[in-house]
Amino acid sequence: MRTLIAAFALASVSAPALAVDPSTVNRIADQGFNHSEVIDTAAYLTDRIGPRLSNSPGMRTAERWTQERFRQWGLRNVRAEPFDFGRGWWIESASVRMTEPRPVMLRSIPVAWTPATNGALTAPIVVAPMRKERDFADWRGKLAGKIVLVSFPDEPKDATEAPFKRLTDAEIKKLDEFEQPTYDADPLKARIESRGFAAKLDAFLKAEGALAWARMSRRDYGLVHGEGYGHRVGQTPALPGVELSAEDYRRLARLAKVGPVTLQIDSRVHFDDSDRNGYNILAEIPGTDPKAGYVMAGAHLDSWVGGDGAVDNAAGSAVVMEAARILSRLGVRPKRTIRFALWGAEEQGLFGSYSYVQKHVATRPENPDPATAILGARARTVMYPITPQPGFRDLAAYFNIDNGSGKIRGIHAERNFAAVPLLKEWLAPFASMGASTVAIQTTGATDHVGMAEIGLPAFQFIQDPLDYGSRAHHSSADTFDRLRAEDLRQAAVIMASLLLSAADSDKPIPRAVLPTQPRPTNPFEYEDPAKK
Repeated sequence: MRTLIAAFALASVSAPALAVDPSTVNRIADQGFNHSEVIDTAAYLTDRIGPRLSNSPGMRTAERWTQERFRQWGLRNVRAEPFDFGRGWWIESASVRMTEPRPVMLRSIPVAWTPATNGALTAPIVVAPMRKERDFADWRGKLAGKIVLVSFPDEPKDATEAPFKRLTDAEIKKLDEFEQPTYDADPLKARIESRGFAAKLDAFLKAEGALAWARMSRRDYGLVHGEGYGHRVGQTPALPGVELSAEDYRRLARLAKVGPVTLQIDSRVHFDDSDRNGYNILAEIPGTDPKAGYVMAGAHLDSWVGGDGAVDNAAGSAVVMEAARILSRLGVRPKRTIRFALWGAEEQGLFGSYSYVQKHVATRPENPDPATAILGARARTVMYPITPQPGFRDLAAYFNIDNGSGKIRGIHAERNFAAVPLLKEWLAPFASMGASTVAIQTTGATDHVGMAEIGLPAFQFIQDPLDYGSRAHHSSADTFDRLRAEDLRQAAVIMASLLLSAADSDKPIPRAVLPTQPRPTNPFEYEDPAKK
């Protein structure tokens, strides 16, 4: 009996102690499952507002509407915080059709920030694949008066995996296998070359007298995307550009091998220079201790224009907003302020969240290399030293959601080893919902990166992929039908609970080390001439 009592006492001491009272977790679950508004929010953002390209009329509508909702739910200090972005752009209507050798309507979309055709533009095509600047020499003097197909018409590839999936336990476990970081001596080179080539190609086509250009979609099944990056003032492309479905593009290329082909492009698009600022939408539940700092949840509000931006990222925005609604409805009074962020211009390079970090958290020097200007805020990511601002110590935790509509399965610890035990504690109540893993690996390309890379406790959730990567991401299929209401409800409940745990915890999440200039992982590496 004495042994049993001792064991029970030890278990009581070592058992996880939630920062949130267990009854509050139950109230969060009741509000999030039985009185949820998350799918209503997602439907309004997608069906009613639609695509939210940065600085477009759709994005401006979303910025206003989300602030209105935060205020209606009783949040405080609701505001739109500006950052420099560039030109707005939107599609009124667009069509592409083959007129010779027979009339066929083609699946297409204008490439973002390319100019209008100013009426129907009809011209013969030339298939002139160009991937490197050295390819220009092959086509000099051959493009005048043509619509130029600039992609190589790759053959279709067999699908080897199901397009819709949920993560297995083995796949989730693999995310918790530590991988050492690597650092390239020239980490921005590939990104600069990719962005820079698009501008050089546009200038070459214009100089050669081409009338417009078309590229091939990177996916089959009739999907198109339309991503483009010429939003900066003075960097707008000169020629109209469209993306064609892979199947239609290949058909044009086959026909052009055996005879003349004529296309008609009617791209009615518009630039908007009325306000060149982008905006982050911020709202708060005030904390009771002004010295305790704040915790934060975020998702990006902007999207591309192929679909309605449902899984990328109305889903994440709706989850963040629903977490705010739940906690406000419950009347919580946390020790730390809880701040909610809907980021702008994530899709063009994390402009909104990087601007927030630079303004409120820590600064990095400007990159002196003029070639990096095309990357905007991300050009600073390789610059040192990192200088903490007065608000650096105030941000106690940040949780980001941006991997579609799938339910939360855990959280990436971003190589913050010391944070793992506390994150496991806070996730413990949700194991029965499939969310129990704290994985040490990092994940990138979304808004927590600018915080995590300077040592802050900033995390991205692990989510079931569903058809995010296979079909929906950035594509014309990214509409309301891709959303799963039950998964969004689960995610909102977990988001609200973790936020409140972080806001009330006596033990703040440990930070990682404030980084200094890393050494190249392989100081003896040579550049492969074949890759130039």
